Amino acid sequence: MSNLTRWEPAREMMTLHEAMDRLFDDAFTRPVSGFGPSVPAIDVYQTNDAVVVKAALPGYKPDDVHISITNDVLTLRGEYKHEEGNGQKDATYHVREQRYGSFERSVMLPSAVKTDKASADFENGVLVITLPKSEEAKPRTINIKAK
Repeated sequence: MSNLTRWEPAREMMTLHEAMDRLFDDAFTRPVSGFGPSVPAIDVYQTNDAVVVKAALPGYKPDDVHISITNDVLTLRGEYKHEEGNGQKDATYHVREQRYGSFERSVMLPSAVKTDKASADFENGVLVITLPKSEEAKPRTINIKAK
């Protein structure tokens, strides 16, 4: 014996709410791909004394990247310029995946930092920004006195 289920086409259609949820999930959870400028991948971690931000910037020069801190937000801005030199003007491209253009990436810092003591090092396409924590943000131990 088989069960018969009544077909209701309206039940199979996605509601507008579900469609919008799916649209935003896809837009914000899929990895970024495609062409044009991309935002750099970053790591943010903290030690007892500092907050460290590492950004992967292959192909960039230190002069192409600008760092700013406003309140507790660190912002990286940069531009990778497209070069038409070396006889490439007359070239016919078959594949062109090199990215160029400007980017901006902001990240909220996990604790208060001393911006005047910050340092930035750039080596092998990796930018490392070290931000010493302010005294209020450093962990402290409290000794317990027995009576």
